Amino acid sequence: MAEHMNEGFGDGMQESITLEAVQDIPVQVSVVLGRTSMQVNQLLKLGRGAVIELDRKVGEPIDILVNDRLVARGEVVVVEDRIGITMTEIIKGDK
Repeated sequence: MAEHMNEGFGDGMQESITLEAVQDIPVQVSVVLGRTSMQVNQLLKLGRGAVIELDRKVGEPIDILVNDRLVARGEVVVVEDRIGITMTEIIKGDK
């Protein structure tokens, strides 16, 4: 049976929470290599082979977001024939 964490509330009621309850909830994970801004007319002129310069330099950490919230930073790695990410820093959120 799963272990429960009990959190007290001001009125004396307690709520039982387990990690099992949230483990199957899907989340959106995004990796941001960099950003740039451009005018629509510049965007429309782009074609195959166009290069878009980003605000990051080679070797700078990339942002890892979960549900559009920054949670970590990392580096791009190659895993067999795919691109992957290795986390190098966990971002602690406000409580």
